[in-house]
Amino acid sequence: MLAWLRGYFAHPDPRVALGNRLAAVLGGNGPFYPLYVVWVAGWNDSPQVLLTMLSFPVFLAVPAVARAHPLAGRLMLMAASIGNVVFCTQVLGERSGIELFLMPCVILAAMVFRASERLVLLPLLVLPLVLFYGLHDRYGSWSHYSDAAYHSLLVMNGFSVGCLVILMGWMIAAEHS
Repeated sequence: MLAWLRGYFAHPDPRVALGNRLAAVLGGNGPFYPLYVVWVAGWNDSPQVLLTMLSFPVFLAVPAVARAHPLAGRLMLMAASIGNVVFCTQVLGERSGIELFLMPCVILAAMVFRASERLVLLPLLVLPLVLFYGLHDRYGSWSHYSDAAYHSLLVMNGFSVGCLVILMGWMIAAEHS
């Protein structure tokens, strides 16, 4: 099984392989995110938290798409990442800190696209910042938590963003060693 998984996420292009491995991490974490939310913020009659795991199959499909068309796979990874952040911010609200995940999306674009792909890279580097600026304070929320629960979510998501950035840095460094 492990050999099959390695083969599924492998790709001869190092940038695509890097994106596939990150898609594995993001997709593998997706079903557990609602549990983290319930753990730190409580159920609070907010079953909407289950909606946050809708993107995990998309992340896990990235390698299959990338195998057929590497550029489409990397674009799919970017779309899934950015779309997931925007959607989950709507579900849980800005006060949850989910919006912070837009910053690793900038790093992701730099990780999986080359300087020679500037026509694709530049908009993807800028898009998360434009979305943050354009959507911040405009989301609303489908969930409602106490101030203490929102604080706990902000701390959890801030910590998670930091861990994701560390992982991404580690992955980049491993590629260039």
